Amino acid sequence: MDHSNDCGRSYSTMTRRRMMAGTASAGIWLLAGCLGDDDVPDSVAIGDDVFCDNCEMEITAHPGPVGQAHYDAPDEVLEEDRPAYFCSGLCTYTFTFEQEDAGHEPTVLYVTDYSVVDYSVDEGDNPTISAHFDAEAFEAVGDVTMVVDSEVEGAMGASLIGFSDQDDVDDFQDEYGGDRYEHDEITPEVIMALM
Repeated sequence: MDHSNDCGRSYSTMTRRRMMAGTASAGIWLLAGCLGDDDVPDSVAIGDDVFCDNCEMEITAHPGPVGQAHYDAPDEVLEEDRPAYFCSGLCTYTFTFEQEDAGHEPTVLYVTDYSVVDYSVDEGDNPTISAHFDAEAFEAVGDVTMVVDSEVEGAMGASLIGFSDQDDVDDFQDEYGGDRYEHDEITPEVIMALM
């Protein structure tokens, strides 16, 4: 599915060179706090009228997993002093890999943790999973397992749906399929394959 018309930035801007650079630097930001460092900022709620920092879609207007990235110097990444917000796992990882390529490593990267929310799946021709925006709905990426490319979609189509409880991962996969990935297994190539 081509999402280049769904948002302000085309995914085709991620070149193979950027993908490889992102892969090389992925391990660095695991050490930068994504695996539970006590000094990292807490997740925050995402409110109305907040737009995705990758594709510019209004986040609360769409279903599915959302994310946020916190940087030590956010004004260098966003020209504002705030976390970066994302409407989907695809946008979360696409933006993060591009920023890593530019030398900006996140202090912590949060995604929706479907083990801690009361989620629903809209069972239509293209099933979609509910979105959750409260601060408590997020978990650091190192603490969740992602179900990738299941039958269930989010804001940008194919989704990365995170669970902190392994039984929840098993149950979701049994019902909706998909592949299981730990955070350090998600590379730019995995993201590109979902686009």
